[in-house]
Amino acid sequence: MSSLPFPLSAVVQPFSDVVHALIAGVARLDKSFNPLVTLQRLRAHRFTLWDTIYIFHIANATMWLTLMTDPGYPTKLAIPVLYTIALLIPFTSQFFVPATPVFSWILSWYSSRFMPSEWRPSISVSLLPTLESVLYGANISDILTRFTHPILDLLAWFPYGVVHFTCPFVVAAFLWLFRTKSTLHLWARTFGYMNLVGVFIQLVLPCSAPWYELIYGLTPANYAMKGSPGGLARIDTLFHSNTYTTGFTNSPLVFGAFPSLHAGNATLEALFLSHFFPQVTKFIWAYAAVLYWATMYLTHHYLIDVVGGACLATAFFYFFLPDELRGPAALAPPPNLHLGGPGARNKYDLYDLEDPARGGMMLSAREFDTVSEPSSDDEEVDITYRSPVPGTTSFPSTIQAPPPGKKATTGNASRGKGHRHTASIASLIRGEERGPEDGWSPVAGSFPFTSTATGRARVD
Repeated sequence: MSSLPFPLSAVVQPFSDVVHALIAGVARLDKSFNPLVTLQRLRAHRFTLWDTIYIFHIANATMWLTLMTDPGYPTKLAIPVLYTIALLIPFTSQFFVPATPVFSWILSWYSSRFMPSEWRPSISVSLLPTLESVLYGANISDILTRFTHPILDLLAWFPYGVVHFTCPFVVAAFLWLFRTKSTLHLWARTFGYMNLVGVFIQLVLPCSAPWYELIYGLTPANYAMKGSPGGLARIDTLFHSNTYTTGFTNSPLVFGAFPSLHAGNATLEALFLSHFFPQVTKFIWAYAAVLYWATMYLTHHYLIDVVGGACLATAFFYFFLPDELRGPAALAPPPNLHLGGPGARNKYDLYDLEDPARGGMMLSAREFDTVSEPSSDDEEVDITYRSPVPGTTSFPSTIQAPPPGKKATTGNASRGKGHRHTASIASLIRGEERGPEDGWSPVAGSFPFTSTATGRARVD
């Protein structure tokens, strides 16, 4: 791959890495379809206090399935039946068990439309705009919507209406391909519970979005009102469709403005990718920043909704992030993934250094070797008896100093090349900080040697 030109290798190499990671990921999958294997694992499982969370999921699913009227009974019984089958088969359970919080959130979000009116609290239409003005001195979302343009509409639509729905799957795929299994489970757990709590907050504290204020002002709202696509209606007009108009009009949570789960999901994705893939940090946070703006530009959220969603995501990320994934282990690849060899990235890409072949000022490995190592024509210097004091050279009494132009040799003289840049450790330590009790001899113009005749030190 190194023989390819830089622009081509920059495309081919990542593709090669993804293919290798995909092959390794498929090899790691449990391909068994025998439910007895799952039952044996369940019997061998050591239950902990955390496992009681599944009691909550069962109770939550039971409540929403009971309230669900579309699909009605007995068709809706297919949901728990199929899910139970997916949990029993090892091949599918490896996906469905970690994703239980995600499915619990989806079920809660969809079935919230069937809640009886007497269970629902009153809708606040003035709380968010009032807090917006008090906290920030102005209605920021209103200011951002005063000027619209088709280019701005497209710029806001792509992250809000497209990437928002696909990015969670992209994050999960990259964690599965290039990081350990525990990171993928962490993503599913954090993503699912954050959105589930967000839906519960929206149900307990229903608030109207900016589009409601533009259409109805501050008149009281009721649950019979339909949702609105807000600024996304301009996208439907641009593409001659009614995708967003239909979707938002029939939204289960019409008055779920606070917190913004669009902002929450973008923040969580940015936190995960910047933590487990630091090389994409600036790109994913740029996406999050554009989405923050898009939520207000499209009149779907106030600024306080965006802040609330970002804070919720940050709290869940650091609450669920285990200590063992806070250090270098966060970058550890799966055990069977090895991207080394001929197809691996070069050392400059691996350590995020500037490659001189791409116009950088760093020395290449060959250039560094040329500078660091003496050539065959250079005079080799034996450092065995090199003096730590520049300009002086001393030898033991049993070794005669070589004549000028020749090297000192001993019976154990090195046969390889010397290294011009090797320095004596003794010369790097200040004389006043070492002494005989530390195993050092006083360093002066030469090394001291003990005379066998007088027993006193002398200097040659």
